[in-house]
Amino acid sequence: MIQSTQLRPGMIIIHEGDLYRVTAVHHLTPGNKRGFMQTKMKNLRSGVGTEYKFRSEDRVEQAILESRQMQYLYAEGDLHTFMDTQNYEQMTLAAEDIGDLLSYLLPNSIVGIEFHEGKPVGINPPSTVDLKVVDTEPSMKGATASASYKPAKLETGVTIQVPPFVQVGDKVRVDPSDGSYQERVK
Repeated sequence: MIQSTQLRPGMIIIHEGDLYRVTAVHHLTPGNKRGFMQTKMKNLRSGVGTEYKFRSEDRVEQAILESRQMQYLYAEGDLHTFMDTQNYEQMTLAAEDIGDLLSYLLPNSIVGIEFHEGKPVGINPPSTVDLKVVDTEPSMKGATASASYKPAKLETGVTIQVPPFVQVGDKVRVDPSDGSYQERVK
């Protein structure tokens, strides 16, 4: 158990018998009243977001998670197979369990999968992924990085915004947590 004032974004807690990932925390002290922690949380089982106010003196149960490095192997319809890199056990997850990260996964990608009581509850994507641009508008002469962005379709099928100098066939580094372009890579 931890004090509610120790909550940080990214923590997974047990609240009302369910697992929640804390997405935002604000410590508020209104006037002469007692302080509280305004939190935004996402239910890991249903995916529903909620807000909750914890009093400063409240205690919260932090979930104990086991994290394993797993390799994404292949997709079969709506099911996706991962392999534990330590013991080579395979596990299948449905597309809705993986969520938006699926748009940035290529076969053989390594991701961290978090387990609670033997069940997968979350996926930690790599901080960046390198993907090839398969479709975008032609580059304009004299275009610079400070110019406006244009849409580009990547090899996984996701479309992101890239600078005008990026061309079909280029590899770009993308942050999978928000789908933002980072840089062009060789």
